[in-house]
Amino acid sequence: RSDGTYWVSGRNMNEASEKAKKKFPNVEFTLEQDPDVLDTWFSSGLWPFSIFGWPEKTDDLVNFYPTSLLETGWDILFFWVARMVMLGIKLTGQVPFDPVDVIEGISLEKLHAKLYEGNLDKREIEKAKAGQKADYPNGIPECGTDALRFALCAYTSTGRDINLDILRVEGYRKFCNKLWNATRFALIKLGTDFKPRFDANITGKESLAELWTLHKLNQAIIDTNRALYEKNFMNATTAVYSFWLYVLCDIYIELIKPLTANDSIPSNAECKRSAEDTLYTCLEAGLKLLHPFMPFVTEELYQRLPRRPNDDNPTIVKAKYPLEAPEYHNPHAEEQFDLVFSVVKAARSLIVEYNIQSNASLFIQVSSNSLATLFTAQEQSIVTLVKGAKSIHVFQHGESIPAGCALSTVTDEINVLLLVKGFVDIDAEVAKFQNKFDKTTQALALLQKKIQIPDYESKVPIDVRDTNEAKLKAYQAEIDALGHSIQNFLKLK
Repeated sequence: RSDGTYWVSGRNMNEASEKAKKKFPNVEFTLEQDPDVLDTWFSSGLWPFSIFGWPEKTDDLVNFYPTSLLETGWDILFFWVARMVMLGIKLTGQVPFDPVDVIEGISLEKLHAKLYEGNLDKREIEKAKAGQKADYPNGIPECGTDALRFALCAYTSTGRDINLDILRVEGYRKFCNKLWNATRFALIKLGTDFKPRFDANITGKESLAELWTLHKLNQAIIDTNRALYEKNFMNATTAVYSFWLYVLCDIYIELIKPLTANDSIPSNAECKRSAEDTLYTCLEAGLKLLHPFMPFVTEELYQRLPRRPNDDNPTIVKAKYPLEAPEYHNPHAEEQFDLVFSVVKAARSLIVEYNIQSNASLFIQVSSNSLATLFTAQEQSIVTLVKGAKSIHVFQHGESIPAGCALSTVTDEINVLLLVKGFVDIDAEVAKFQNKFDKTTQALALLQKKIQIPDYESKVPIDVRDTNEAKLKAYQAEIDALGHSIQNFLKLK
């Protein structure tokens, strides 16, 4: 028995006999099954429920399984813990340990009560209660399985230990809600009669916003696959989370709301269909990207998606994971739309600063025909994304600036202005502009002093010199714009 020569393995007696005949041809033999066929880790996988009398349905098994806590080492997660989970689910229908307090939530009082269920000394209990109160002053909010799983993946970096913040887990629960609401809203916008195209290829009818969104989707796919290959789950979750929240929810879905409204004019039918196709592509790929980290909510939403003609997958688990789509790569669209969104952010800041909640009149001042063409074509997108905006007007440098406008400089070629006449204190605004003017003038003077040092061209690296040159242009453009604004406000007095 100690000699491995006379051993064969098989899933049943017939399979073992066939192997033995091949190993020992023309030899009579007798097969004897080893009475102990469970290896160390396999038998250890049965431990959580076998100690309670399984396979018999004992009182201990009913009362104490599944357990509530597992403390173990990271080095045996696969050898032991994974086997306990798989065998537990297979043989009992339940996982052997369950972080139910995080998934379902628990009050601080019930957390305290659990301390009395063990064998802690009274002094240790009081110390533990103080720790619970400090960590969970309002108890543990209900977070759900997907949020906990996503949080644990997001925490995974080069270190082996994590300091789990329950508020972050709760934040991912809110992300689940946003994901659910966004997808359900999108499906309502698509309508029950929407039928996806055969494939997700570019058609040539996409708007700038669509091309930008598909470019961002492709980048998220690349980043997520790379991170998964490197087993860097923190970067993978960041890539997926950022696409869903900052690209799809915050921008694209908001942008297409007017276009997909029921009262859209017939001439927009082609644009509407293209926008819907892009929305569907993003939903389909976005859910697949997110599925490894949030399996339950993504499966539920995937089941509600209409399917492409060639898609007969019964579950998202069997769907092909998204891969890079080179045709989506469009750095020009990214650059163009990023400029548009920089104007949106500047306009939003001005509206918040001056507390103009509706009917805001915005102006975009540019220095070139190409920029004027870009922003004129994107006026509707800007109005849609800038809540409270009534109108957008684009004009070039040299044209007169409307009187009574506040200003925000985006680049040395782009200024955003907000009509605030009648909404603000003129003297206060002049003082504010003058303060900005003085600070920018000082910054310009300091930078000019730096670049006037002897041997500047030879001593300073070219990338630093390029950065300084760009700053000089930006400072000068802002000074010019602020000077014009001061003069315009003074005329209103």
